[in-house]
Amino acid sequence: MQGNLNPSARAAIAAFLPPQQAAAGTVTSGWMDMRTFFDAHATLSVGVFGAGATVDAKIEQATDANGTNAKAVNGLAITQLVAAGGNNRQSVINVRQEDLDKNAGFKFVRLSVTVGVAATFVSGTLIGLDARYGAAAANQSASVAETVS
Repeated sequence: MQGNLNPSARAAIAAFLPPQQAAAGTVTSGWMDMRTFFDAHATLSVGVFGAGATVDAKIEQATDANGTNAKAVNGLAITQLVAAGGNNRQSVINVRQEDLDKNAGFKFVRLSVTVGVAATFVSGTLIGLDARYGAAAANQSASVAETVS
């Protein structure tokens, strides 16, 4: 462990799903280049569920930042969240290099959230961990307004 490093040297917000009341359907984060980081994790936050709503989330992979050939990453999906379980819950999905179909050229990932039945408040963050070169914060999303140490 390197105790003299700020956490932002190791972790960066690489993509995000802005807070929103998502109607029934699918919303996604931007694409994150896994060649930039060794690992990642996606955090899904669900606020107030609509009546009878469900929320599913998974990691998708693509061959480029435009989402070419997008498909789900096997095994990287949460157990469905349902309104009956209560509001204000989170789920985390860990993403490792070996999870991707690298032999077929897949190197980009995103968080995909599907809301069923009724509009529900959701947001998500895709965190890149341990940048391959330099500080992780140098590779974070342009939407990050400030990093304070």
